[in-house]
This record gives sequence, structure tokens and C-alpha cells, in this order.
Amino acid sequence: MTLPEITDPVDLCLPSGRLNPAAVGRTRTPLHCSPLRGWGRSKRWEYWGIMTPEVFVGMTVASLDYAAVPSIYLVVRATGEHRTIGGLEPLGRGTSIPDTLPPFEASARWGGRLGASELRMLSAGSATSIRGTAPGFAIDVTSPDAGDALGVVVPWSDRLFQYTLKDVARPVSGTILIDGREYAVGEGSWAVLDRGRGRWPYRMTWKWAAGSGIVDGRRIGLQLGGKWTDGTGSTENAVFVDGVQHYIGEELAWQYDLDDEHSPWRIVGEHADVTLTPWHRRLEQTNAVVVASTIHQALGTWSGWMLDSSGARVSVDGLVGWAEQAQNRW
Repeated sequence: MTLPEITDPVDLCLPSGRLNPAAVGRTRTPLHCSPLRGWGRSKRWEYWGIMTPEVFVGMTVASLDYAAVPSIYLVVRATGEHRTIGGLEPLGRGTSIPDTLPPFEASARWGGRLGASELRMLSAGSATSIRGTAPGFAIDVTSPDAGDALGVVVPWSDRLFQYTLKDVARPVSGTILIDGREYAVGEGSWAVLDRGRGRWPYRMTWKWAAGSGIVDGRRIGLQLGGKWTDGTGSTENAVFVDGVQHYIGEELAWQYDLDDEHSPWRIVGEHADVTLTPWHRRLEQTNAVVVASTIHQALGTWSGWMLDSSGARVSVDGLVGWAEQAQNRW
């Protein structure tokens, strides 16, 4: 199945707040404006994952209308040290996430005076700068736009729907400070963006995989999703070769064992057969009555192949990234 490609700006919603049928499709750049109407089921977020040879940092600015849930997740690869710096702010306090096309800034502030944290993600059109501070942490990096992304609308119904933009294998440079030690971000480092705007069911499970790197002299990006798109006619599957999107409309099968932290994650179908071998596993659980989530994430190295639009195999051997399953009640 192939989604229609959208090439002009389009509103995600009709004036009534329901899904705009013309918005259902895929894009190569951010083209969806998301003037979400209503309250309580609207979700907005900007997530950036930064993978370097020494550290991994995942940063989220998110608003669920009735609460903001910003977070920073840190891993130091040499020691395995990891921690989460998260917040839960009632009524989205301290968080700003625009519904417009870039350029824009998404930001979050949370915590008290002794543990104040802040993230700012400025998408300027040709690059994104990410700056933030938290106890024991600081980041100042810039990621230039480097080709196609994958924007997709997932229609569960005309009242419940999601716009997602995934942008993988982006170059990134700058510095990350963890517990007083500075880590350079440059060669061998990659940035990944996950942008979301939509109106969600209260309960949902999704799977997401991302990979970035250089294979045989080409910049390769792996982007795969599952479960939450099943049966909607949309997928968020693609391989990127030197910044060019090759869309995969097939629903792929995911194989993994959440009880075995050393086991691989395999994603397979006619258009892909890829495996992530983990070097770090994360289990994050929260339960704040209304908002609850369980996240299983494996950071690791990819191997295998995906098919480009001509049917040629593209090796993903050596890409770095992650695969995850998230279950949410929100």
C-alpha cells in the first residue's frame, strides 16, 4: 500500500476540529499545520534523540493538555550509567509547543528552584538548535536539515488522528555536559526528531525503531513503526539514502522478548529484514493516576537490509539507534 504524497501545506483539522481528509498522506518535509481544537485528548510533542560514540540523550517536550510531561534520559556508554530527569506539570504549565509550521520554538521548564530544568528546541527552517539545562546536565547542539523526513497522518477516525514527522540520520554538532564532564558531539554523532500532533485514544501501544549511520559511503537512515498504525492504511516505514526518502507501505512484523534484556529486536517483511543488537536496555514506568506509561527501549546496532523504491537492497549494517515499545494511558 502506498500513501498519496502531499506536496503543499495542508491543515490537519477542519474548522470543526475533525480530521481533514486532504491531510491523510505522507510528506518529505513538514507541511501539516495542526490547529487542534478541543481539550483533554490533544497531544503535542517534540522529541530529539542524540546518539554519539560516548553518550545517548533523549529529550522530550510534551503537552497532554491537562499535563506537561517533559523529560531527559541520559546514558553514558562506557559505564552504563543512566537516569531520567522528568517532570509532570499540571495543565501544561511551563510548556509551549506551536501548531504552526517551522520556524518555531518548543520549550519546557519544570522542577523547583533547587532542581530546575529547561529545554528549548528552536527549529529555524534550515537547522534546529537544542539547548537545555538540568541538575548534572547541559546541552548545546545544532542539527542542520539534511534532506527528506517522513511526515504521515494516522487516521483512527475523523475524531481521533495523529500527525507524526520522523527525521532520522541528521548530522549534529556541539557539546553535552554530564556531571561535570564535557562530551563533544560531532563525527559519528546523529540526531533523530520525532514530532507529534494529534487527538488520541485514551489507551495506545506503539512501536518505533530508528537508525542512523554511514554504510558503504552513503548516509543511511532507518525509520520503522508498528502497532499503532495497524489497520489505518498508513505506515511510518521508510529507508533514507543520502537524504532521499524511500517509503515502505507494508506493515512489518516485530519480533522481540521484553523479558530478555540481551535478546535482539527483529523487524521483518517483504521490504525489510533488520535486527537490532542491544548494548543498553531501558525500562521506564510511570503511574500518575490519569497519566501512566511503560516504555521498553533497546539502544544498539542494526544489521540487515531494506528495499529502496527501485527494489534494490540497502544495507543497514552498523547503523546506531534504538527500538522501543511504549504503552500509554493518557
